[in-house]
Amino acid sequence: MDLQHPAQNTATPMAEPLPSHVEASLWRADQLRSPPTTIHPSGWAALDAELPGGGWPGMVITELLLSQPGILEWRLLAPALRPIVAAGGEIAVVAPERQPAMAGLVQDGIDPDLFWRYAVKEPARRLWVTEQMLKGNGCDVLIAWLPQVRQEQLRRLQTSAQGFEGLCFLIRPAHTMKDSSPAPLRVSAALATDWDLRVRVAKRRGPVHDQDLLLPAFSGGVERVLTPALRYPSQLDDRPILPIEVPNALGSTPAPARSRNPASH
Repeated sequence: MDLQHPAQNTATPMAEPLPSHVEASLWRADQLRSPPTTIHPSGWAALDAELPGGGWPGMVITELLLSQPGILEWRLLAPALRPIVAAGGEIAVVAPERQPAMAGLVQDGIDPDLFWRYAVKEPARRLWVTEQMLKGNGCDVLIAWLPQVRQEQLRRLQTSAQGFEGLCFLIRPAHTMKDSSPAPLRVSAALATDWDLRVRVAKRRGPVHDQDLLLPAFSGGVERVLTPALRYPSQLDDRPILPIEVPNALGSTPAPARSRNPASH
């Protein structure tokens, strides 16, 4: 009998198909991963199409990397916060860079009675309050400004967020995009032309998102009072400026000034 050495056996065994329930649980890196958690639509169809699961995920920390903190976060998050507050959900903000403009938030449909603010300044205190809110499930949406947080502290917050049933947004400066982070989702935002926001998904569980999204973000209910021309203020500079005749004190329009060219006399 001619025995073949095992190392000389080049035949490749046929891979057996995986059970359907195992195949359904697999995630491939070229696909958006739908996290096993609650998802809240962002209010922007173009952004939802790029977010794993189709919206903002709960039970994780989401970093918002902003060039102008104190302004952009409300314009970006207002469409998602509105239905949460309408259902009685509470929003907690920790150490905001600026005092939130409550009149504008009311115009966006956010009830001030469901809005809680924790004014703490010290970095250690900001971190402690944020972590306690996550551990205690103390609200439905947590927004914390943590410009000086370190990577190991972010890792601890991510661990605490796994038991937090609501949405958690950490506001950080745009320049921290170059730093690594344990946050599963990182989104950058900056002002674009007119009322648009330029948004990019800097990190997600899925393929790299390498293009900007332009989101028409009108703040404080201003969209309802804008004329069609004011929706695109950048285009106003190209329009000709027409002279305006201003009546004098007697109510009549002054006559045009006569030429003082000596050659005409």
